[in-house]
This record gives sequence, C-alpha cells and structure tokens, in this order.
Amino acid sequence: MKTSVFAGLLLSEIAKMTNGVLHGKDKRISSIVTDSREICDDCLFVAIRGEKTDGHLYILPEKGSAVMCEYIPKGCEEISAVVVDDTVLALGRLAKAYKTKFSLLSVAVTGSVGKTTTKEFIYSVLSQRFKTHRSEGNHNNLIGLPMTVLSLDPSDEAAVFELGMSHSGEISYLSDIICPDISVITNIGSAHIENLGSREKIARAKLEIKEGMTEKGILIINGDESLLAGEKSAIKVGMSGDCDYLVTKIVEGDNGCAFDLKTKDEFVESIVVPAFGEHNVMNAALAYAVGKATGMGEYEIRRGLLSYRTTGMRQNFYSENGIEIIEDCYNASPESMAASLKVLVSMAKRHGKRSVAVLGDMLELGEYSTEAHRKVGAAVFLCGVDMLVTFGKRALNTAKAAAEFGMDPDNIFVFENTEDVESIGRFILQNTSKNDIILFKASRGIKLERVVAFIKN
Repeated sequence: MKTSVFAGLLLSEIAKMTNGVLHGKDKRISSIVTDSREICDDCLFVAIRGEKTDGHLYILPEKGSAVMCEYIPKGCEEISAVVVDDTVLALGRLAKAYKTKFSLLSVAVTGSVGKTTTKEFIYSVLSQRFKTHRSEGNHNNLIGLPMTVLSLDPSDEAAVFELGMSHSGEISYLSDIICPDISVITNIGSAHIENLGSREKIARAKLEIKEGMTEKGILIINGDESLLAGEKSAIKVGMSGDCDYLVTKIVEGDNGCAFDLKTKDEFVESIVVPAFGEHNVMNAALAYAVGKATGMGEYEIRRGLLSYRTTGMRQNFYSENGIEIIEDCYNASPESMAASLKVLVSMAKRHGKRSVAVLGDMLELGEYSTEAHRKVGAAVFLCGVDMLVTFGKRALNTAKAAAEFGMDPDNIFVFENTEDVESIGRFILQNTSKNDIILFKASRGIKLERVVAFIKN
C-alpha cells in the first residue's frame, strides 16, 4: 500500500507526530509505503509485524530513503529512521495528526454488510458538489484507514472513510483518527460473530463510531435494525416504521432499481440507481440522507446516485458465452447471501430464465457456522432458486438444509474440495446454458472467482 504525503513532511515532524525518536539524518518524505516492493526515493517504509512476516526483515541499508520501525536491524545503523513503540499504532497517530491539517467534511461508514457499497454511493453523491476523497477498495482496518487519511490532498473538500472491524475497540480507534462529521451504520449482521460472540455485542462495537464524532456530528442509521432502536437522536433510514427517510416503493428493471422516498417534509418519486436488490436501495437511501445532511439538493443527489458504479468483485453483472453471470465473490454473510439470492431469482423470473446459485463457504462464523449455513439453505428454498451448487465443506450444510426445507435433491449439487476448481467449473459448464442466470457468492477467503475464471477460459 502506497500513499503520497501532503507538502512533504520531515522525518523530524513525523517523529513528533508519532511520539517516536529520530535516528540518523533528517529527510523530507514524499510518500509512505507499507509494502517493501513499493519503496522508492524519498519514501517512508513502515515496517509492520504481520501474521505471516515481519516488515523489519525487509529493511535494507541501501534500499529506501527512510524507515518507521520498532528497532534498527543489525547492519542498518546508518539509515534514517523514526523508531516507535508500535508501528501500527504510530501509523494511526501520524494519520490523526495529519488530518488536522485539513478542513473538510468527513463521513464515516460502518456496518456488517454493505459498507463499501454505501461508501461508494455516498462518494458519488458528494462528488456532485465537493471534491471528494474516499477509501480505495475496502482499506478500512488499522492499517488501511490511516493510509487512506495520509493520501488526502490539500484540494479535497470532503472525504468518505470506510471503518471495518474484527474485534471490539477497533471502530472507536478508527473513529478517533478521522473525527467524522457524519457517521453511517448500514446494519448489524453476523460478520465477525466468531470474535464478538453475539449480534448485540456486534451492535455495541459498531456504535463505537460515535466516540470520535465531532461535537455537532450527525449519526445516520438503518431504522429497520432493532439493535439500533435505542439511538433516539439518530436520523433513521428504512423501509418500515417511523423512519425519517422511508422507502415506500421499489421497482426493478433491467438496468437497476427505482424507489420512492418519503420524509417529514417531502415525497421524492422514482429515484433511480444502477444497482439491484432491496439491500442496495437501502444503501442508496442512506447516501441520500447523507447528501441532505450536507445541504445538497434533490437533483444533485439524484445525479450522484445515478453515477454510482460497482467496485471490485461486488455484484458484477455480465454475459460469458451467452450465460448471464452475477459475480459477487468479495464477501459473504447470511444476510448478504439472502439479499443476493433475492436479486438472482428476481432477475431470472423477469427474463424467463433458470436461477442457478453457486454458493461457497462463509468464514469467521465460529460456533455459529452450521446454523448460518443452514439459514442460507432455507433462503435458497424460500427464494425459489432452481439449482444449487455448493463449494466447500461448510457449505455442505447449506445443501442439506435446502433439501430438508423442500428443494428437489436432484437440483442440489455438492463440491467440498475448494482446491478442485476444475471439477466444479466443468460441471457448471456442462449443466448450464444460455437459459440460465448464475450467481457466484462466497467469503473472500474461498476465492470463488477462480471458478468464474475457469468458466471464462
């Protein structure tokens, strides 16, 4: 990961910002990198201890202009460095201090599902009025978010940051770095329940986003989420109940969705977004509320939502050899699986085609894994999926549950070995046709996109 640094900070300045100690000659820095392969002249290489390797092993006396590290390796005594107690925490301190150089609108987005999509919707909306910066991809963790902050440009007028977490306390830490003016919570799901133990604890962890907010900060939440019901002062966006922004109608077409939005002051008809599914309508409605909170007008927001484009491997629609494919291989949880299945079946019915779901393992569910995969199996049946193909040992529970709930076993196929991409790929090629729409979805660690690549080739 690489980022530029505003105005070129001196190593001595970085040492003060990080509570570090300057070692060697002072130098001006033009960029910061966390990957030793990206080291270049006048950059600062941040040596991070990871699960698989230690960045300190890649500190070389003849390579790079400067280093942020926890110790000076033997033989590298002549390098210019900032020595700190913990490079990850120091990176966060540097980002927090760096952001104070800017006066800009800061928006933070967290939630169990839909963070990146909501961030992209908000970015598209704000870009209609402001020069807007955003987290690239899902750079939302203890390293990615600080690096996003450190890539801010002096000309930026607004920024949208995605905040992710695996454990409690992390959202609080990230929120404190960026001090958001507006915070958005998309929902509370089951992601990372292995680490936190319950959805209630996940909700508390997500609500940590409030801890870094500015004094007049605005909280915008999913008003349909019962675990967020206690946030009385928040702006609520939802599809039921007493929400400040209430989605009242959704119509799906070939190129996306249109929906109506009712507020206390107005009724907005036919807001169009180039995305499918109720979950994406909800993401867009949250972005609409953010636009309004910044003083933007209806038509500016409409243009922004219409300019949204999907990123990465999230809900990409395309044809391959005449077969319609929905590639959604970036991540998965019971909630996102159910949402994607609804999109699949809706599209298949609208086009008179057969719906085929290729579903892989969901990870990081711990003791809840079996139950979660069974919930997906139930959703497969209840949504009316025509054909189910599972990929992975955990997903076997999805196949079993689908059959138990009533899906014809002759339409259920199981592939447990996630390394055997060829077998499942050949099976799909041999058992699907131009009359099918195929959804591919699994947790990122399963790398289900390998199956899609096999089919393409």
